[in-house]
Amino acid sequence: MEYAVRGWPEDGPTLDLDYREFAYAGKFVMSSTGKAVVREGDGIVGAVAFNEDRTDSTTLWLRYITVRADRRGEGLGARLAAFAAERALARGYDRLRIAVNNPFAYEALHKAGFGYTGRETGLAELVLERPGERSRAAYQSGLDVYRARDLSDDEAAFLASRADRGPPAVLDPPT
Repeated sequence: MEYAVRGWPEDGPTLDLDYREFAYAGKFVMSSTGKAVVREGDGIVGAVAFNEDRTDSTTLWLRYITVRADRRGEGLGARLAAFAAERALARGYDRLRIAVNNPFAYEALHKAGFGYTGRETGLAELVLERPGERSRAAYQSGLDVYRARDLSDDEAAFLASRADRGPPAVLDPPT
């Protein structure tokens, strides 16, 4: 696996991802966001788009993370988020944020070193931040927000398996 930043927002990078294989594929055609990818062989298996906060030049938002459908569940999204976060911090950003709309993404971003801020935005999205609060109480408070929603059977089982736990361990970011 190879992780790489394809460009920062000012570079105007674009990606042409197959909408049948990648969620949010159309968002990666935009040139107003930076992009990082994970490749295997000649093909992209995951991508993240990011941009600077409009009101705080020290904050970078991860906007969209997508993993090819046949590779979901392998931890690629979490590792790609950790990779992008490390590169952004090295570039001089003080903080990274992302808004997630499901408990699986919430868990993955905790593995990437993010913590729940206690805030929501957009369409029922929870805001996570790195560096951020990674206590058991903060982690569970985010899970409780999801528990109060209409859930699929998979989401309900996932949340039940996380009851009374602290956040997952942070993955070492890829180099």
